[in-house]
Amino acid sequence: MQDSPFPRPLVVGIDVGGTKTHLRAYAGDDLIADHIRPSDGWRPHDPVAAAGWLAALVTGALPAGARPSAVAVGGHACETPRQCAQISAALHPHFDAPASVVGDAELLVPAAGLARGAGLVAGTGSVAVGRREDGTLVQVGGWGALLGDEGGAAGLVREAVRAVWAAHDRGEEPDELTKGLLAAFGVPDVPALGGALEATTSPSADWGRHAPVVFAAAESGSSLAGTVVAEGGRSLAALVARLAARGVPVDDVVIAGGTVLAQPALHDALLASLAQLVPGARLQPLRVPPVEGAVELARSLV
Repeated sequence: MQDSPFPRPLVVGIDVGGTKTHLRAYAGDDLIADHIRPSDGWRPHDPVAAAGWLAALVTGALPAGARPSAVAVGGHACETPRQCAQISAALHPHFDAPASVVGDAELLVPAAGLARGAGLVAGTGSVAVGRREDGTLVQVGGWGALLGDEGGAAGLVREAVRAVWAAHDRGEEPDELTKGLLAAFGVPDVPALGGALEATTSPSADWGRHAPVVFAAAESGSSLAGTVVAEGGRSLAALVARLAARGVPVDDVVIAGGTVLAQPALHDALLASLAQLVPGARLQPLRVPPVEGAVELARSLV
């Protein structure tokens, strides 16, 4: 460990999200840096480039001459333990200090002040993670808008379009969900929705931004939208059930993500389905920024 101007160990936690990155550094209980920047340039599938990006971020955020005693990172799209370990190994030489890199969803449990449990994210996408008693990481979901992410914003829009198509094939009159999706995608009729989805350059973001249409339609009484939201909640609960079936303790389920936390209908659907699929599991909405989980992981390295 290199010399530091601080009397107590300087720990750095970083939450690299899909759109923004949050860094916090503490010396003991003293906040030394609190820095937010876009995640532009984050390349998690290139370990050397990812480590260089993180090192530059840390150097730019800390006071001149400050050297971290430990660095922990939760990285968006860091999808396997092997990938995370490669970034961690590439990061270590930059600081001559312990470094750990995990997937960003793994920050939720330590951010909530818990030693064990499951982390469930439902924002643009959806994923659930946890560790077995022996420390083995288990991740379920997170397959992206084209194949999965049920219960996330993009997945809800995809399923809403499927529901509208099915209603159209049954000869039903357009309801509020149908009208809302047609307006959101700027197309004249239901058959054109398929082309509108396929024409997007970034399905997760481009589909996900229309999720409020689904919730508004459900609130206005659309049975199609109500079913989509209810099934989205059940899909999220199913992720937790899969973790439990694979040996992950799920007594506490820490939830985060703008979709599930901002939409009571989805939260309530998740809660109801969780009571059926995993009785006894407790939902714990995350009340602090996920970067606090990275800070806790960094402290554990000192």
